[in-house]
Amino acid sequence: MDCVLAIDPGSSKCGIAVVSKIKGVLARTIVPLDALSDTVTLFKARFSPEAVIVGKGTGAFGVLQTLKSLDISVYTVDEKQTTEKARARYFADYPPTGWRRLIPKGLLVPPEPYDDYAAVLIAESFLNDTEKSQQISG
Repeated sequence: MDCVLAIDPGSSKCGIAVVSKIKGVLARTIVPLDALSDTVTLFKARFSPEAVIVGKGTGAFGVLQTLKSLDISVYTVDEKQTTEKARARYFADYPPTGWRRLIPKGLLVPPEPYDDYAAVLIAESFLNDTEKSQQISG
């Protein structure tokens, strides 16, 4: 597979990313759960991902139920340590400034949600190792 749409499910919001093996991150956003279906439909039309990848974490069941109505292959993957890695990726893109730069990055929490970075990591993990995924539908 070359292009996938990944979802980092949560209890009230989801991180979404479209990632291509060749072109890298094509899009990423964070949406409330009630906007998930519309956003996936929009990204599906715009980027034509070959599959949707869902992290097996908090809120995964509800997300999988929402995706059943969409005509696309859905896979689940382990999202172990994506939150920690997403935080590191966020700070690589947005280094702390002012007094925050003096605090060790491991103790900092980004000033805004970074679920979209977790979705990017889920997509990259899937594209690099599809054998550890489980196909749900498609």
